[in-house]
Amino acid sequence: MAVTIYHNPRCSKSRQTLQLLKDNKVKPVVVDYLETPPSKAELKRILKMLNMKPRALLRRNESEYKALGLDDSAVTDEQIIDAILAHPRLMERPIVVTGNQAALGRPPENVLEIL
Repeated sequence: MAVTIYHNPRCSKSRQTLQLLKDNKVKPVVVDYLETPPSKAELKRILKMLNMKPRALLRRNESEYKALGLDDSAVTDEQIIDAILAHPRLMERPIVVTGNQAALGRPPENVLEIL
């Protein structure tokens, strides 16, 4: 079964998760989501597999979070998804997807549950 990791090579947790996959003999498709963000449909699918609301996938320490007013509870899920797509740094990472399952690699060992 194909395994995909939405990866940021500058992130230590993302690098650790990628190494954990390799250590478990998994050869994932590596997507640098800063260069190639998921489509809107794929992001919605990932959120559904993670059983998360878009707000839970936001990185609150990124400058775009405050600049876009994403801390306002009136911001809709759709607006958050659009913000993530326009500013991929806002998306928490790494995310590993296999089949109909996904896991957030925080901590990296979380991804072992879906392998």
